[in-house]
Amino acid sequence: MSLCLQDSWEIIEGLKGNPGNIQEPEKQEGFLLKKRKWPMKGWQKRYFLLEKGILKYSKRGADKGKLHGCIDVGLSVMSIKKKTKAIDLDTNNNIYHLKVTVSLSVSPSHLSSFILFLSFYHFSLSCLSLPGFRSAPWFNIRYFRVPRGRLGMVVKTLSLSLTHTTLSNPLSSSLSPSLVHSTLRSAYSSLSAERDRVRHTIDLKAPPPAQVTGLKADYGSVSKDLPDGSRPLVHQVSNESRISIPESMSEFFDAQEYQLTSSSSENEVSPNHISGNRCTSILRPAPLPPLSPPAGSGGSGVQVARRRTTLPSPQPSSSSVSLWNILKNNIGKDLSKIAMPVQLNEPLNTLQRLCEEVEYSELLDTANNTQDPYQRMVYVATFAVSAYASSYHRAGSKPFNPVLGETYECDRPDKGFRFIAEQVSHHPPVSACHCDSNNFTFWQDVQWKNKFWGKSMEIVRMGTTHVTLPAFGDHYEWNKVTSCIHNILSGQRWIEHYGEMSIKNTSSDACQCKVTFVKARSWSSTVNEIEGMVTDTGGRVIHSFFGKWHEGVYQGVPPSAICIWRANPMPVDQDQYYGFTQFAIELNELDAALKPHLPPTDTRFRLDQRCLEEGNIEGAEEQKQRIEELQRGRRKVLEENNVTHKPRFFKYATVKSKDDTWLSSDIYWEQRKNPRFSREDFPVLW
Repeated sequence: MSLCLQDSWEIIEGLKGNPGNIQEPEKQEGFLLKKRKWPMKGWQKRYFLLEKGILKYSKRGADKGKLHGCIDVGLSVMSIKKKTKAIDLDTNNNIYHLKVTVSLSVSPSHLSSFILFLSFYHFSLSCLSLPGFRSAPWFNIRYFRVPRGRLGMVVKTLSLSLTHTTLSNPLSSSLSPSLVHSTLRSAYSSLSAERDRVRHTIDLKAPPPAQVTGLKADYGSVSKDLPDGSRPLVHQVSNESRISIPESMSEFFDAQEYQLTSSSSENEVSPNHISGNRCTSILRPAPLPPLSPPAGSGGSGVQVARRRTTLPSPQPSSSSVSLWNILKNNIGKDLSKIAMPVQLNEPLNTLQRLCEEVEYSELLDTANNTQDPYQRMVYVATFAVSAYASSYHRAGSKPFNPVLGETYECDRPDKGFRFIAEQVSHHPPVSACHCDSNNFTFWQDVQWKNKFWGKSMEIVRMGTTHVTLPAFGDHYEWNKVTSCIHNILSGQRWIEHYGEMSIKNTSSDACQCKVTFVKARSWSSTVNEIEGMVTDTGGRVIHSFFGKWHEGVYQGVPPSAICIWRANPMPVDQDQYYGFTQFAIELNELDAALKPHLPPTDTRFRLDQRCLEEGNIEGAEEQKQRIEELQRGRRKVLEENNVTHKPRFFKYATVKSKDDTWLSSDIYWEQRKNPRFSREDFPVLW
């Protein structure tokens, strides 16, 4: 039993034993291992100093080198794993992974003492400020607060500790447990009432007039010269921050932006635009002319005449779901194996999320028509960045997990591509997709690892993304960066992506590209920034670009930077409809003309997902449990017969770069065309 406890993560919620016996510790210092913030970069030895509730670290020592960071222990969620001597601190803005090893000459007793001291500050900084606390013999803390859901624990612990303090120190007898309890309850009631008043005020706030909304939409769609020879206002790129495009649209200069041609250099502007994603509009790019469908696409003339512009029902409230009760016993574990209430989902699943990555496929169309290999790399890199744009408003919900054998297709003649995806593995969960066009081929297989660290959830995507451009025989590969959702339990949830993305052309070593997704800093207001550079074989920078992954990408140096890509505007009332983009709204639409052409395993036929989309929460939860039970039954049959699941439309193979990946079997569209899927045998998934 003790071995089991040591193998698992334990969240530290307060001091064990009698807190009144513990004096405020002296400062503690020494070397620990700290995991690097970039994925797959390993551990580094760092010098740590714990003093008055602040844990500081540097390379060589507080007085010998640059201070690298400070951690307020009291405002962090702390968890430990005794067997591996690991300590994790989730500060909401960052997640710190620490470890003690034998090589650092730290004994188990020293580790226990260090954890005890951390627990002391973690407990004492998590209390409300009360009269008389600073006079308590062991309590010398600057400020206090109660995290959500921990009031009862704090009251109980304070009552025990203060009872001990009163008995041992008559001078503090005026601070009785009953006074502490009543004061805490009073403060909590006042805060709750104030929160309700604020919510009520927000609900009563009148929406912006229709005229204002219309003016904003009209202003964003300006793309032609105005009368009297004037030109549309273009946002000025500030010299103060070469990455950040100011969120305020209050500063502009009278100049025209141009799309770079394939022969233009970084700072040259050509009036001869090529077809592609122009940023002549402030809010959205000019659309790419429709391409003809890929040869043999099986398009069969089936098209949705008019795509929907909103979901059938708005997003239901998830306030009744206690995330803490679900997650508190799963610190550091992979959440993909944990069942979640359907209220936390969005009416799309992971396969459809993969399709969202090709929303801005016109960037690849442009790349395939660009002669300059360095400029081609810029367009490919910008496409890789644009894949994250749709996640900006989606931190509040999660996609459905596909069941084994589930498929999804997206045939878009208007965009000139066709897309298929399949869940090829269940343990571990792996999703594979393939998208082809006259101008490119895109494929990838992705495995997710989701870990909860107390305040934040870290999402690590493993797998390689591939793109080929037929006009030049280029084959590009790149990795995904780490994602993190903050404020999981309370406050406004938000998502960030950070890490380094390396893009290489395996068909030619003429150039490489590195894109850095900059991690947000607590002392800076800049978030969601990216920086990229394209270099030649000698390491010389040929092109540089910058921007924000949810807004746009600019090439060059301010103020002469050229807009390469800008995200499409969000639909009206997107915050009431899961934060979906217009492209995402269309993904789960099941048109009557399309229905007979789809295989029965297509995601659009999932009943739980369809119920949630229509606002039927009870039906969605019931269907979700039924579908999960069906999957468990199929897996049991396979195990009893010693049979391995074989994907229908993908095969495992080795690509040019010698990496193993899931490739399309190139049979989906042929089966869809003739004799269609009605004559094929498919498992019953729902």
